[in-house]
Amino acid sequence: MKKVSVIIPVYNEVSTINEVIQKVKEQIIPKWEKEIIVVDDGSTDGTKGALEKWAKKVEIILKPRNEGKGSALSEGFAAVSGDIILIQDADLEYSPADYPKLLEPFEHEQVQVVYGSRFLGGHLSTFFVYELGNKFVTLMKDILYNTNITDMETGAKVFRRAVLDDLLPLTAKRFDFEPEFTAKVLRSKYQIYEVPISYYGRKFEDGKKLTWRDGIVALWTLIKYRFS
Repeated sequence: MKKVSVIIPVYNEVSTINEVIQKVKEQIIPKWEKEIIVVDDGSTDGTKGALEKWAKKVEIILKPRNEGKGSALSEGFAAVSGDIILIQDADLEYSPADYPKLLEPFEHEQVQVVYGSRFLGGHLSTFFVYELGNKFVTLMKDILYNTNITDMETGAKVFRRAVLDDLLPLTAKRFDFEPEFTAKVLRSKYQIYEVPISYYGRKFEDGKKLTWRDGIVALWTLIKYRFS
């Protein structure tokens, strides 16, 4: 049986972490064994305490200080044992119910990387400026790398472990992981397969962490890896 390693990076998500782990554990994926790795990125709001009850049910990695999503994912990547790696954000914007849809393309040997696109599926309305910035960065990615992916910044990224080995080292510490990963995937001549997913975006007052500054960093990251 094939194994999928689900990595959940988390920072200050005490209100959602129990629910997201429970949903991931309950999600049935036919023909797949599941490994769950939770990486706490130095939370200070009680998330670490909430994770204690899961200690014997999932693998938990506790980082001593907050460094960012990219840093947390790097810790998780070092611990995986699965054939496929799936990233699951801890804020419930992305639903584990989409796992079968995200994993189905891997039945075909030529598929190496799958992105769940928020713009191909149903989603809650979001801020116009936020969506505009996302689409602008995605457009620049298309121009720089001659591709047509609809959602570069998606948190639903799934890929074969062999792909990860080809991309290392990943140096991004924060949300610049998304453009660095995509840039290196495309530069390595991997094609990205997109599937529509549901998306339940949070408002900034609910804890959303991305800002316009992350868009600027994403654009610079794409340019850097295109010409480096």
